[in-house]
Amino acid sequence: MPSFDIVSEVDRQELKNAVDQAQREMSQRFDFKGTNSSIEQNELVITIKTISEDKARAVRVLLEEKFVKRGLSLKGIDWGKFEQASGDTVRQVVTIKVGITSDKAKEINKLIKEKGPKGVSSQTQGDQVRVTSKKRDDLQAVMALMKSSDLELPLQFENFRD
Repeated sequence: MPSFDIVSEVDRQELKNAVDQAQREMSQRFDFKGTNSSIEQNELVITIKTISEDKARAVRVLLEEKFVKRGLSLKGIDWGKFEQASGDTVRQVVTIKVGITSDKAKEINKLIKEKGPKGVSSQTQGDQVRVTSKKRDDLQAVMALMKSSDLELPLQFENFRD
């Protein structure tokens, strides 16, 4: 029986490369000279430190540009609130969401049942959703449905079996 898995993952190497490129560009740009701005990455958590909220927003734009150039989706990024840090600096913690939560999995299953073709079934398996059907065309219709829906998650389709 044909099937595929819906997952939400991020390429960690591309994420690291995007952050490194943003750091390099930030060290060379004139508008960041003397601001003591930095970007630190720890796995899926990125910390932006700078002197003001305006500079933090500029760093955010810079990071978003690098993410898009590297093919990373901006849907799975949780931009935290600005926090006051030591020495009159501002800090923002950015979290990259990976995996499909149980609430989002329920939402995906409900969407497939309501708007998907007949004969398509889906079930949650950990942090992914397995979709099965007798026809390949129905599975491709479900893929198109998932791409067009706004679930605020970067979705990938893996393990397509015929």
